Amino acid sequence: MISVIVPAYNAEKTIKGCLDALLNQDYNGNYEVIIVDDGSTDSTADIISGYKTVRLIKQSNAGPAAARNKGASEAKGGIILFTDSDCIPERDWIRMMIEPFEQDMLVIGVKGAYRTRQREIAARFVQLEYEDKYEKMKKDKTIDFIDTYSAAFRRDVFLKMGGYDTSFPVACAEDVDLSYRMSAGGYKMVFNPNAVVYHIHPNTVIGYLKKKFKFAFWRVLAVKKNPQKMVKDSHTPQSTKLGLMLIPLIYISLIASMFYNTSFAAIVFIIYLLIISISVFKILQKDIVIGLLSPFLIFLRDNIQFAGLLGGIINIAKDRFVLRSSQC
Repeated sequence: MISVIVPAYNAEKTIKGCLDALLNQDYNGNYEVIIVDDGSTDSTADIISGYKTVRLIKQSNAGPAAARNKGASEAKGGIILFTDSDCIPERDWIRMMIEPFEQDMLVIGVKGAYRTRQREIAARFVQLEYEDKYEKMKKDKTIDFIDTYSAAFRRDVFLKMGGYDTSFPVACAEDVDLSYRMSAGGYKMVFNPNAVVYHIHPNTVIGYLKKKFKFAFWRVLAVKKNPQKMVKDSHTPQSTKLGLMLIPLIYISLIASMFYNTSFAAIVFIIYLLIISISVFKILQKDIVIGLLSPFLIFLRDNIQFAGLLGGIINIAKDRFVLRSSQC
């Protein structure tokens, strides 16, 4: 049996579309759909209760990591699939997600892909960002990162690894942490671009930047726990990391140029533009409008992500200081 697990919190606007898609799969084998209601205060639980073939598990609000772990602990399937309550899986999603397990017994984890039908500027840019990452992962025989929006694991390995770390209180970077731990344990994970779920991406630039800040903030904790992934991982293009590293140098050199007659700031910014031009060129080939806007959007993204990383570092340092102070 296959178990599909969806955490839901105040998801009354999206859960019906997700459930309708999950119950209309072309997979011929046995599968169960488990929804873990994470203490919703809207009509989410009532909507789910209307689906008689869906298992509803309720818990007090404890966050998405705890909700997924709860679903996994009560699942009957040997393979567990995860998606989110705002995702609509393609009709062949389950079949595509379990295909790599059937082809290779060493595979313990599978990652699927995002798509969107949105036409807003921000949403189109987000999708193109994902597609850039997908192109990178298609070339890799194994990966080290499986997002929760389209994830599958052998249940025994998932439980052995302790599932998602519940110290991540929001849906951000707990999947990074688990993936990194599995990779460090020598487990094989793969990417199947044909296992597709449709998603509602942020449809405004402000909404997109808020999400990027939050992800960068919590990514610090994941990397702190898995420092071997600081330099390179299968999910993030190296050009993105290099561009991000240059952001503080741009501002430091600008400040320095106020006191010293130097062209260093201009040189750093030109190097930055050359690095992001790799992404800009790829985007232009797929969407001219977004491609023309992408230098501005990438610069905003990198600034916000750097702010998030800095905030995450300060947060960890503060917690460490409080812990040490309490031990004195």
